[in-house]
Amino acid sequence: MPTYSLEQALGLIRKGQTFAGHIEDGRFFLKIDAYLPVVATAIHAGHRLRDELLPNCLLSPEERYFEEDPFTDDMIASQPITLLGCDSRFEYDLNRSMTLSTYYKSAWGKQVWKKPLSRKQREVSQHKHCQFYQLYEALIAKLESLFNHVIVFDIHSYNYQRIERPTPVFNVGTEQIDMERWGAVATRFCSELDLMALPNIEVNAKINDVFAGRGYLITHTNAHFDRTLVLPTEVKKVFMDEQRGEVYPLVVDGLKLGMKHAFSATSAFFERKHNRKRKTRKADMLSGAIEPALLQLDTKLYALARGVDTLTYVNPLNLQSERKRFSASPRRYQPNYRYRQLALDPAAFREQLYRLPLEALDDPGVKQLYGAAVDNLASKIDLISSVGSESFLYNSLRYYGQPSEQDLKNAAFLLHAADLEERDPELLTAAQAKDWLEQQALQWDMPCKIGLSGQMAARAMVVADSPKLLLNRYARFEPSELANLAQHELGVHLATTINARKQPLKLLRLGLPGATFTQEGLAILAEFTSGQMKLSRLKQLAARVIAVDSMVRREGFGPTYERLHHEHRVAAEDAFTITSRVYRGGGFTKDHLYLSGFLAILRLSEQRSLNSLLLGKTSLDYLDLLDELVQRGYLLATQPYVSLKTPDKLSGILSYLVRSMR
Repeated sequence: MPTYSLEQALGLIRKGQTFAGHIEDGRFFLKIDAYLPVVATAIHAGHRLRDELLPNCLLSPEERYFEEDPFTDDMIASQPITLLGCDSRFEYDLNRSMTLSTYYKSAWGKQVWKKPLSRKQREVSQHKHCQFYQLYEALIAKLESLFNHVIVFDIHSYNYQRIERPTPVFNVGTEQIDMERWGAVATRFCSELDLMALPNIEVNAKINDVFAGRGYLITHTNAHFDRTLVLPTEVKKVFMDEQRGEVYPLVVDGLKLGMKHAFSATSAFFERKHNRKRKTRKADMLSGAIEPALLQLDTKLYALARGVDTLTYVNPLNLQSERKRFSASPRRYQPNYRYRQLALDPAAFREQLYRLPLEALDDPGVKQLYGAAVDNLASKIDLISSVGSESFLYNSLRYYGQPSEQDLKNAAFLLHAADLEERDPELLTAAQAKDWLEQQALQWDMPCKIGLSGQMAARAMVVADSPKLLLNRYARFEPSELANLAQHELGVHLATTINARKQPLKLLRLGLPGATFTQEGLAILAEFTSGQMKLSRLKQLAARVIAVDSMVRREGFGPTYERLHHEHRVAAEDAFTITSRVYRGGGFTKDHLYLSGFLAILRLSEQRSLNSLLLGKTSLDYLDLLDELVQRGYLLATQPYVSLKTPDKLSGILSYLVRSMR
């Protein structure tokens, strides 16, 4: 991290240039990712005490730490402009006036100095105090000139165990705030903090409950600036053991994420109310510049994991010969599939995954996403490294889950419905289907290749690296099926593959946690909204749910096939294909997600836009974050090839059946 002199930093601020680094010898830290009318400060986050003062200090580092505000710098790191004090408040307290800043005589009843500081020692510290406020004044003056009104979040923490009454997690001090002018913003901030969720902690936010906001930062601001609001905020030290100094990382992460939302929501409200920017959103109050640390991490993750594709390793190499074995003796058949060898060391892969520097990321939402992606990839390696073994089923259950009771009820409901249509009398070869789909891709101006493969359990599959759509060369396709195949494979799977290659963040090529549920749900929704879906297609998805349930119950390949073919009247060829899909690898539970994913995506499509789910291999779990990252410019918005909105005119019976499921 670079270091700037005070004059260099002041010059950059005057020119409106973004920068990040330590000021002078590291006494302050200033980050300006974007010039926006919002500043976050953590002036008591520092712990450093200059060498000449250490022999005179009676407090141990642990005792000083008790009174300082550790981790408040982490809590504000997501904000576009952050200003930190890196020296200990015991050397000079930035929340006291200059003359009082070096008169720390005691802390919680303990004497601080063996002997009073000399005049020279105090002058050195007071000079630092003056420098901080020079920097702060230049920053606020620049922002007021650009935006008129400015908001400052002044974040501190407090010890609570010696307070003999319940105290709030957040305390906003308003004694020095003109509440007639700024009261709505202070109240809004308090209500946003009150919405936060922390692990095993009941969150509440109060105004002037423990502290009234009498610190010098707001006093100094009020004396020099008329158009800047400072919100002095104390965070209860629920994120650590205040006596021993042990930190609770999950609570810190929760605070970082929750405070990011509270800051940006309050800043957007402030911007709309006081700067008259009526259409301001939360994302508009965050930086649009992608963190260099994020780009570096993303590149490393992609280079490590780009070849880790589940279907490459779980598709049997001898499926067609096994199909012949089954046809010869279906009642005694047990699969003897062969699989591709894994071309990586699982232990080494996991080790490299968990060495990725997630702690370097400032944005807590993005850090949470990449952390989950790392865990997801580790689970995927466990899955594909166990293909063909007894443990594969358990890893598949961990990765994809299994049908719920409601999933089974929905599947049974569909399979018991009377058939609405007969199969098309004419069947097209895979080569003919390939020609038709190539014409559809040409009409959509979609750059892709379409090929044939004899080593697939599925009828069609997108290969991400090409991008390419493969059709099972042994499959036969109904003409009416091709329109749905275009919607499903081209309009969603291939489109999200192409879109992911355009994104600044390569993670969307690899797939977010929960991508299978979301992407297959989107693909089925695209079929449904096209108006071309038949009940037989929904019954196929329902049969997959039943097959997964049967496999998980260890009923065996033959009984699962018989259950589909005889009990649920699934055609013999389709029953074999579905059964093969779920028994490959040793028990592949993925197929139960198609139906439940479709229903979840359908309901959500009636409430909000789902376009951000088409940016790449995305996940419903991160839709809000994806929308935010598009608004901030981290990700590029794309135009969908297919509609995700249910048309007004749709088959009455099919629509009724879909709406009847939960």
